[in-house]
Amino acid sequence: MIVRGKDLASDVVLDAPACVVGTGAGGSVVLRALARAGLPAIALEEGGDHLPEDFNQREEQMIPELFQDRGGRMTDDLAIQVLQGRGVGGSTIHNTNLCKRTPTEILELWERRYGVVGCSPREMDAAFTTIERDLSVSRIPDDRINANNDVLRRGIASLGWRGGPLSHNRIGCIGSGFCELGCAYDAKQNARKVLVPEALEKGASIYADVRATRVLHDGTRVLGVEGRAANGRKVTIRTKVVVLSGSAVGSAALAIESELPDPYQQQGEQLHIHPGGVVAGVFDRPIDGHRGIPQSFECTEWLDLDERSSKRVWITTAFAHPIGTATVLPGFGAAHMRAMRGYRHLAVLTAMLHDETAGRVWVKRPAGLEGFTGRPMLRYKMNEGDRQQLVIGLRACARILLAAGAREVVVPAIPPITVRREADVERIDGSVVRPHGVPLTAVHPMGTMRLGEDPRRAVVRSTGEHHHLRGVFVADGSLFPTSLGGPPQISIYAFAEHLSRYVVEAARR
Repeated sequence: MIVRGKDLASDVVLDAPACVVGTGAGGSVVLRALARAGLPAIALEEGGDHLPEDFNQREEQMIPELFQDRGGRMTDDLAIQVLQGRGVGGSTIHNTNLCKRTPTEILELWERRYGVVGCSPREMDAAFTTIERDLSVSRIPDDRINANNDVLRRGIASLGWRGGPLSHNRIGCIGSGFCELGCAYDAKQNARKVLVPEALEKGASIYADVRATRVLHDGTRVLGVEGRAANGRKVTIRTKVVVLSGSAVGSAALAIESELPDPYQQQGEQLHIHPGGVVAGVFDRPIDGHRGIPQSFECTEWLDLDERSSKRVWITTAFAHPIGTATVLPGFGAAHMRAMRGYRHLAVLTAMLHDETAGRVWVKRPAGLEGFTGRPMLRYKMNEGDRQQLVIGLRACARILLAAGAREVVVPAIPPITVRREADVERIDGSVVRPHGVPLTAVHPMGTMRLGEDPRRAVVRSTGEHHHLRGVFVADGSLFPTSLGGPPQISIYAFAEHLSRYVVEAARR
């Protein structure tokens, strides 16, 4: 059963074996595991429930509906846009379906340096295999690589760099190119389509349009969750198990707002976001990058996951629909109009950081308004090492586009940088990568509620249970002790699958 919070006629008080906060990749897996175990949990979802017929492919309508803060979530200095989903299915509704396992090097690092137990590559394999099967993960066929991704493929082949095709979880994709606005053709094998229906069939309930405002506890154990529906009604779930699955931002903010025990001040710390910048190539022939599967190829030449690596940039394609493109392309008036008229001839790449910068999530509370919940805020100021890595990445993108035949390459910096030959690539330097110097976007928040056995450095145990509050678990990207260096959705699904048995055990206690 899915209940729309905006339709509630009165306040609600319910008892449940567990309450899951958030229904994205992590929360949907745990909700299903509980239902399969005969423990019909209740999930609270801040956003609405959206089905394929709701996705009208209009940017100005879908982005405010499907993204946190109507698509306007930013770091607190307004330097980096952070795109995160909201709604039943979370970011799996609007992401580009990229599927990569947590790299072996990263899992081994977490075990060696961060005290994570039971999550080695061998121990995680079953969870990854289960999730990949359930979501129908497969390699994107060569004949489905669109022209924008073919530019990346041809460019790295010309340079002799490493790269290859990516995997995805689509069935029946017609290549409309509107993945980021929700798939109207129901081709995404996402959490809403694959996992949520089984959980509901086995007795789970979801209250959509209900924001969790506070985890109730006595300082030692959890007592429940309070939430507020879109129409103002209060929702209270009395339970002995709460699973935080609201993302690295949402889960940390709720933990802070709820004053969960935090003797070592770790909640909300060590935020990683994979910030990235874009570089556009202008070609003589039409590219039509808005058509087809948005991201199907990657360049890994500049990504080495060793902890001492000097290569920490993952490169793939990026493309935006017209409104999004117009906000990034440089120029004003007639110059901007000319640039937009070249829309069909653009190929766009993004350099995304495997970042070492440690940001944090904090909560901004409204002054003088008692009883109102605070607003999640992200503090993230890129360190010098990451700034230099991003310069390397932007230069690499420029070289790839030139090698693929672009007649000019544009970095939408302030002021814009135009490159027409290899000798000019060095003009892309550290002065570009400064706050507000170039548009930066992040779509992969991680960290903030980290996994590990040492409570001085981690918020939750290797089982996912809070170090200092019995019955609180975490199952989302906030678990990760470091950046992944690639798309996190399969890692979030798989860690939730791996840890869900501990949630079930706790709910049975």
